[in-house]
Amino acid sequence: MTILTTLFVSLALVVAVGLVWRWAGWPCPSWLVPLLENPYVDSVAGAKILLERAGVRPGTRVLDAGCGPGRLTLPAAVAVGPSGRVCALDIQQEMLEKLRRRIEAQGLTNVDVLLAGLGDGKLAFGEFDTAFLVTVLGEIPDKVAALREIQRSLRPSGVLSITEVLPDPHYQSLSRVRALAKQAGFRETSIVRGWVSYTLNLSKAHDG
Repeated sequence: MTILTTLFVSLALVVAVGLVWRWAGWPCPSWLVPLLENPYVDSVAGAKILLERAGVRPGTRVLDAGCGPGRLTLPAAVAVGPSGRVCALDIQQEMLEKLRRRIEAQGLTNVDVLLAGLGDGKLAFGEFDTAFLVTVLGEIPDKVAALREIQRSLRPSGVLSITEVLPDPHYQSLSRVRALAKQAGFRETSIVRGWVSYTLNLSKAHDG
């Protein structure tokens, strides 16, 4: 088998796996954390970038939905300081165990870890100033129910910040996210576009 043929077969396998993964809607397993935490993702959707885009500051109450091992959770906890708080929600126990170890290692005391799926009704009403969905929306079966639960969990002036990054197998197009957000009772407040990513900030449709 030639090198060119090997490369072609390898590429075909990657594409096939990606399509199956997207169709099945599987969340990223804990053993694939390097797909979430690497220089490429940091360059286009690093934690500092996303926190700045959403306006997170000391005292903010943050929801990191689909938090995984805490790529955004931990920097958010530092950014909000002792007067703020972060709720890290994920459906995978293995991811939350990784996160707990990191929280302990960093000595953080302002993070609450919640094992739940979005749409399960586990989030308190009017609890958060800012909610994040970072390359997570495509993994959720009932996207509208999930967005509606986040909408209810936000304070009146709260912000939902949704970020999508290519080549995530569950990537959601901007037009798709806009339609889902409108259906769930959000309105667009700002957008930042990149070559391979975008961040859409939303607020409750009845605000303002």
